[in-house]
Amino acid sequence: MVIIKYINDLGYGISKVIKILVTGGTIDKQYNPLNGGLIFTQSSVEKMLVQSRSTVKAELEELMLKDSLEMQDDDRELLSQSCNKSKETKIVITHGTDTMVESAQAIADKLTPDKTVVLLGAMVPYQFKQSDALFNLGCAMSSVQILPPGVYITMNGQVFDYREVVKNRAIGEFVQRV
Repeated sequence: MVIIKYINDLGYGISKVIKILVTGGTIDKQYNPLNGGLIFTQSSVEKMLVQSRSTVKAELEELMLKDSLEMQDDDRELLSQSCNKSKETKIVITHGTDTMVESAQAIADKLTPDKTVVLLGAMVPYQFKQSDALFNLGCAMSSVQILPPGVYITMNGQVFDYREVVKNRAIGEFVQRV
């Protein structure tokens, strides 16, 4: 399913547009009151942009709503192709945290040299209080504008080169690879 929507198209002649690719992950999960589990019903990224009062022009494209543990090679190929086919050179990707580094690697392997890609996720769904989702999206939207071409991951207020980061499951944070 692909949904494309322009956010903050205010007509101010802003030349920079950030492409936002939505893939799912915890950031977009909602509580299912019928069984107490977490499910995907729709992406929350547009609501997050509105809540954050972002004035950056963005093109939002929903590629899928999947838990990253369910992502396959063909999903990563779609993600990589979407980055390369995008006319925008600044790309933000919402992604589940469990396989974010693997997807970043797949994107980097085929990325055209003019693109800057920043992946982000959340440890707690946007729909829940105390979520890190809005903060992580803000970090990604800011950092993609100033980073040189390449592939990066931003979580917990830090920006990492994708080759230099791991998810530390014991503390629930992304940390520098040692």
